[in-house]
Amino acid sequence: MTSTKRANLQTQPTYRAPPAGAEGLKIGLLGGSFNPPHEAHRAISLFALKRLQLDRIWWLVSPGNPLKDTSALPPLAERIAAAQKLAASPRIIVTDIEAQLGTRYTVDTIAELRRRYRAVRFVWVMGADNLTQFNQWRHWQTIARQLPIAVIDRPADSLRAGASAAAQRLAKYRLDEAQASRLADCEPPAWVFLRGLKLPVSSTQLRRERRR
Repeated sequence: MTSTKRANLQTQPTYRAPPAGAEGLKIGLLGGSFNPPHEAHRAISLFALKRLQLDRIWWLVSPGNPLKDTSALPPLAERIAAAQKLAASPRIIVTDIEAQLGTRYTVDTIAELRRRYRAVRFVWVMGADNLTQFNQWRHWQTIARQLPIAVIDRPADSLRAGASAAAQRLAKYRLDEAQASRLADCEPPAWVFLRGLKLPVSSTQLRRERRR
């Protein structure tokens, strides 16, 4: 085998679907490009595991966000490896299952995961910054009907998130924060806004600093 072929094999992502034995568990889904993965991803995950009483968090490392320019996006295998190194927890599962499924949009990924793992109680986990633009996601209202959603507070985004179009449309389905531990058992639409985690770091900020 030539050195070029070896290099190509080493850079190919390893498709790793979470184990089928996960049936019956409460599992959080944290999606994103993870470009780069950072401590806030891990902190959000550990925070959600505790507050929502979840069994696992799956990091769905996306081949590319349809809402963003992906021309400068590092290879998927590189981002997977960095995420695995950062996660450092048996309860955080890093997976490129979205690439394996061939889905581009969250609504399609969730539909396929629910089809494959029928007994799992999934919860979509996202930062408050994502709630501000949630109404721009493809079929976002379908997503809200597919599974419960946990929104994690992020500095500078709290007020904008609470006033966002999606938050207003879903207001009547919002749980009190004290009921967060039962979110995974709720029939969607259902969502909760979790306060208490204040980490300003973001992938956008890290990329900006790297360019400087």
